[in-house]
Amino acid sequence: QVQLVESGGGLVQPGGSLRLSCAASGSIFVINAMGWYRQAPGKQRELVAQISSGGGTKYADSVKGRFTISKDNAKNTVYLQMNSVKLEDTAVYYCNAAAVPNWDPDHEYDFWGQGTQVTVSS
Repeated sequence: QVQLVESGGGLVQPGGSLRLSCAASGSIFVINAMGWYRQAPGKQRELVAQISSGGGTKYADSVKGRFTISKDNAKNTVYLQMNSVKLEDTAVYYCNAAAVPNWDPDHEYDFWGQGTQVTVSS
């Protein structure tokens, strides 16, 4: 099994900052990319930010310049630093890993965390 455990969500005021963490563990052969998605009530899940094994990053237009994704390869952990948050950043944030598991080294799978709530409110 592969587990993704998120932490760091909570309540933050507009303009404030929050840092999310996600640690991957279990039967992992290799992680090709890790990222953060979010889903607000009544909306579809959307990509927030992604980082590849080589360190390349991709961001949603709505968070560029405000959010920064980073990773610690030794810990199989990805972080999302959220600055200058806005009311519209309120959502459940999900960690994702595109990884090859030990039990099927010829295929890549998408693994998901349980989600962490981020609420931006004054």
